[in-house]
Amino acid sequence: MRPLTESALLTDLYQLSMVQAYLDSGMTDTAVFELFVRKLPKGRNFLLAAGLEQVLAHLEALSFTPAEIAWFERAGGFNSRFLDYLAGFRFTGDVHAMPEGTAFFSNEPIIRVTAPIMQAQLAETRVINLMNLETIVASKAARSVLAAPGKFLVDFGLRRAHGAEAGLLAARAAYIAGFDGSSTVLAGERFGIPVYGTMAHSFIQAHQTEREAFTNFALSRPRDVTFLLDTYDTEAAARKLVAIAPGLKARGVTLRSVRLDSGDLGALAFAVRAILDAGGLKEVGIFASGGLDEQELARLLGTGAPIDGFGVGTALVVSADAPALDCAYKLQEYAGQPRRKRSAGKATWPGRKQVFRSYDADGRMLRDVLTVEGDAQSGEPLVTQVMAAGKRIGAPEPLAAVRARVRQEFGRLPAHLKQLEDSATPMQVEVAPALRALAAAVDRVAR
Repeated sequence: MRPLTESALLTDLYQLSMVQAYLDSGMTDTAVFELFVRKLPKGRNFLLAAGLEQVLAHLEALSFTPAEIAWFERAGGFNSRFLDYLAGFRFTGDVHAMPEGTAFFSNEPIIRVTAPIMQAQLAETRVINLMNLETIVASKAARSVLAAPGKFLVDFGLRRAHGAEAGLLAARAAYIAGFDGSSTVLAGERFGIPVYGTMAHSFIQAHQTEREAFTNFALSRPRDVTFLLDTYDTEAAARKLVAIAPGLKARGVTLRSVRLDSGDLGALAFAVRAILDAGGLKEVGIFASGGLDEQELARLLGTGAPIDGFGVGTALVVSADAPALDCAYKLQEYAGQPRRKRSAGKATWPGRKQVFRSYDADGRMLRDVLTVEGDAQSGEPLVTQVMAAGKRIGAPEPLAAVRARVRQEFGRLPAHLKQLEDSATPMQVEVAPALRALAAAVDRVAR
C-alpha cells in the first residue's frame, strides 16, 4: 500500500464524480485552470509562492493502483468506463507557474494547469492542498526573517504542526523563506536542510543536579553544544555553566550557545549576557524560544535584547494569525473558449494569464500588470512553463537557488511592503485593457 500522501484517493469525492460525468458526456477537450489568491490575509502585504516542487512531483506520479480501483468497485456509483479510464490514468498536461520564492499579490496566477479536463479537474484538491500550506508558511516565515535581520532562525514547529506532512513541508517552506534550519530531522534527510537541536527540560530533571546534566550532555555531543538554562533558576544556571566551562573546554567541548525558553526573555537575555561575559564566555551566543512569532521578535530586538537567534514553532507552522489563504483553482478556458465565474465576490478573470512586473529606478517593485497570455507589456514576465506533456522541464530547482530568489525579492520589496502591519499603499496590480475586454466579451455570451 502506498503512503497516504501518495495515494490518488487523497482528493475530494466530487472531483471523481465530475471525471465520470465528463467521460459520460464526451467532454474530454483541453481545459485551463489557474490557482490564485483572491485577497491577501490581514497583515500580509505580499505572499511567497512555495510548494511547486511537491505539485510537480505529485502530477508526474499520479496514477491509480489496482487496489484503489477495486475500492471504487466496492464503493459503488462508478461505471466501467470510469474504472477503465482510471486504470490507464496518467497526467499528460502542461504546467506554467511562478518560480518558488517569488513574491506575489492578489488575483495573480501562481500555477496554471493545461490538460484534458478530467486530468486538470482531478489535480485541483492536491494542488491547492500543497500550495496553500507551503505558501502560507513561507509567507509567515518571511515576516520573522524581515523582523529579525541577521539573526539565526530555526523552525521548531513539528510537534505542533497539523500532521506529519504539514510539519515536514513547513520546515521546507520556512527554509525557503530564509530560516537557517529546522529541528525536524527528516527535513535534513529529505531536503538537505541544516538541522539543529538543543536539549529538553526532562534531560535536566532526570539528573540530580544541573551541573551533572550539563556535563553529561556536553560530553555526549561535544560539538557546538547549546545548554537550556531555565529549568530551575536561569541566572543560577548561567553561573553554573561559567563554572564548568573551562573543564568542558579542556575535554574538547565547544560551547555554541545557551537557550532561554520561558520568562521575560528580554530581561533574562540581558542578565545572562552579563554573567557569560563576566565569566569569559563572550563567544557563547544566546538563543531564545517559547511561543515566539514575528511580532515578539520585533519587540525583543526593539529593546536591544542581546539575543543572537530564535526558535520559532507553533505560530510559524500553523501560521497562527492567518491559518488559511483565500485561494482558488478555477476554470479559465475549455475547448479553446475562455470561461469566467461571475459569482458575487468571487468573480474571476478569464483566459490564460501572465503577470508583468515593473521596477522603479532603485530596483524596487513598482507595479504588476495582469493580462492575457500573448499581450505584450513592459516589465518582467513572472509565469513560465515548468512541465510539458506530464514531464517537468529541467531538474528540480535546488533550495539554495530558491533561497537566493527570496533574498532578491526581499531586496526588491519597497519598505512599506516589508512592514508587519497592513500597508496604507498596497502593491499596485493593474488589470490590462486586453483582459478587461476579454472578460466583457465572455460576459456577452455567457449563459
